Amino acid sequence: MRFIHLGDLHLGKSLGEYDLIGDQRYLLEEILGIIKERSVDAVLIAGDVYDRALPSEAAVELLDWFISSLAENRTEAFIISGNHDSEERLNYGRSLFAGRGINIVSKFDGKLAQFERGDEYGSINICLLPFIKASQVRYHYPDEEISSYNDAVKTVLAHADIDHSRRNILVAHQFVTGEGDPAVAGSEGASVQNVGLVEKISADSMKDFDYVALGHIHSPQRVGQDNIRYSGSLMKYSLSEANSDKSVPLVIVKEKGDVEVELIPLKPMRDLRHITGRLEQLLSSENITEPEDFMYVTLTDEDVINDAMNIVRQYYPYTVRLDYKNSHTKELEGFEIDGEIADSKSFDELIGDFYKKMYGTEISSEELEIMMSVAGEAGVIHEADQA
Repeated sequence: MRFIHLGDLHLGKSLGEYDLIGDQRYLLEEILGIIKERSVDAVLIAGDVYDRALPSEAAVELLDWFISSLAENRTEAFIISGNHDSEERLNYGRSLFAGRGINIVSKFDGKLAQFERGDEYGSINICLLPFIKASQVRYHYPDEEISSYNDAVKTVLAHADIDHSRRNILVAHQFVTGEGDPAVAGSEGASVQNVGLVEKISADSMKDFDYVALGHIHSPQRVGQDNIRYSGSLMKYSLSEANSDKSVPLVIVKEKGDVEVELIPLKPMRDLRHITGRLEQLLSSENITEPEDFMYVTLTDEDVINDAMNIVRQYYPYTVRLDYKNSHTKELEGFEIDGEIADSKSFDELIGDFYKKMYGTEISSEELEIMMSVAGEAGVIHEADQA
């Protein structure tokens, strides 16, 4: 059988102020083309189908269009929920969809969901494990000792009654590690790095599967061995992914023990790039390339340039963020405010001290008023503090 492995679609996500629905549809159309061209039998979607638990109307319509296209092409889909998805919303219409080959498992009910299919080599078992927490598994297996996510997944797999003499595929959305931690990027980067050891699941518990289709990490990569793999996110969703090329794994499962994985590159409608330099240099005609890409711009000019973002957007209309890297920001990297000083000074005094350290001059009343207004809107200070 031939599978396309997808994960972390994050349908409905935005990049800064830019809506990505059009860009996501463009890539899903590209994937549909690959499915037809390579005679793919089924698509495995390893969670984080939506970007948020309450998806936008446009995101729901995009998923509806994609799975309808798969059904019309008679390509099966096996879909699980991720930590970004709402179990209830992704589960809606499950019974109806199953009649058209769209198989959704968004809720863990105590058992590993299994679907048996067949090809010229015999039967193949597709196992779907939506995102789970240790507490959920403890509820279903109160007699088991479950103190971590690793214990939880091992318990579920141990009770699944899987015949490993046959061919088995596992689709899961967890933080799975091999000899070292996987390279993280995107929105999952910070959350994964902050969980310590508690969420880590050893790839050893999955090594007997013929292929493990993982979601949760946005950088495409293998975990310990070629047949345990993160597909990576559908497109670049953050600055940390600027140098990460996106692809989809085409997984060809032949007889037992014979699995081929081919990474097929994806070409987005707009790439995401990071450029650094002086404003004049970056906007010179010889240096402007692919102006429709999403851009992160770092200016090295020593002086702050008035209205720099709008200037840059005249050349790169999809500029997501602009910042500075110069002698002032280098000083800032090592600048800390003593706790006692912070407690004894007002917000405007702290801002004034900071501004003077960075720029060697006093902050103007107009600039201070802007800073106080922004701080009020952000909830850093309250009306009483501004009086």
